[in-house]
Amino acid sequence: MFGQNLEVQLSSARTEDTTVVWKSFHDSITLIVLSSEEGTSELRLERLLQMVFGAMVLLVGLEELSNIRNVERLKKELRASYRLIDSFLGDSELIGDLTQCVDCVVPPEGSLLQEALSGFAEAAGTAFVSLVVSGRVVAATESWWRLGMPEAVLLPWLVGSLPPQAARDYPVYLPHGSPAVPHRLLTLTLLPDLELCLLCGPRPHLSQLDAQLLERWWQPLLEPLRGCLPLGPRALPAGFPLHTDILGLLLLHLELKRCLFTVEPSRDKEPSPEHRRRLLRSFYTLVTATHFPPEPGQPDEKAEEAVHRAQVARACYLVSGTEEPGTGWRLVALQLGPRRLLLLLSAQSPTYGLRGLATHTLHALTPLL
Repeated sequence: MFGQNLEVQLSSARTEDTTVVWKSFHDSITLIVLSSEEGTSELRLERLLQMVFGAMVLLVGLEELSNIRNVERLKKELRASYRLIDSFLGDSELIGDLTQCVDCVVPPEGSLLQEALSGFAEAAGTAFVSLVVSGRVVAATESWWRLGMPEAVLLPWLVGSLPPQAARDYPVYLPHGSPAVPHRLLTLTLLPDLELCLLCGPRPHLSQLDAQLLERWWQPLLEPLRGCLPLGPRALPAGFPLHTDILGLLLLHLELKRCLFTVEPSRDKEPSPEHRRRLLRSFYTLVTATHFPPEPGQPDEKAEEAVHRAQVARACYLVSGTEEPGTGWRLVALQLGPRRLLLLLSAQSPTYGLRGLATHTLHALTPLL
């Protein structure tokens, strides 16, 4: 605030053991985040603040936040967003909060599910329908995929953070598409952790989505739907060939704003899934902030940065720990066109083979995303 009065913009600060980042939104709300986690990057904290404000708009609306008439009433209304915001602060299995891409999974019978989804959407009278397992999108209509950021990430995340319910009728604002006028988010549980999500206006009523309509479109697909349940943490269909050294992967399609994220391969090896997620998240922030070109939709790069675009890295690797054979973890990142792949590899993987392994894996994954 002192700097602002002197027309100096200050967005972050560091103490010996804490990073502080703050951001003002619409000249009415200032969010401040403090992190004492070792190696925390400002990029990660900035994106966290954007997600938190997006969650507030999603459940309260921009008008209430930008033109505050009654602070006490706003505090009460914001309680609706606490559960969603808490899920950003915990050790989530999702990564869309950091990548700003939609967490997806690849179902074994995707074309069947996509066909049923389109037919159901037409019968229900809405163009915005998706199938979500544990906060990740299994399949969605074209209109759903065209949702802007951050709602494309926030809506599945919201559904995954809510307590289980057979059906919901939830008012939501779209931070990008409709921040002032609420829409209705309807959810229907097909199987535990597998929900059908509809974004619509006043119609249809939840009661109109009767058992007969659900039975017609989804009863014949009971087995393919069951096949989606293990995909939550795994993301990839069973039997998908991955090299035995791969302990985790993150594949991003930067133009479609979708990603696949899993730390399930080789579960019997060290480190733990939680540690693997931390390693990949931290490596993502490193390569995004320092090595790779700005992602589509990011603020315009500075003129001097544009001059050096031809020299921007297309691949990089990191060895965690010592480089002695059989010790430390290997992390490698590769970008080809709109796709960026990050791999976490076991200590046995030789550094001279990292790029070849990443290239082969990226070509194998390309048809999926």
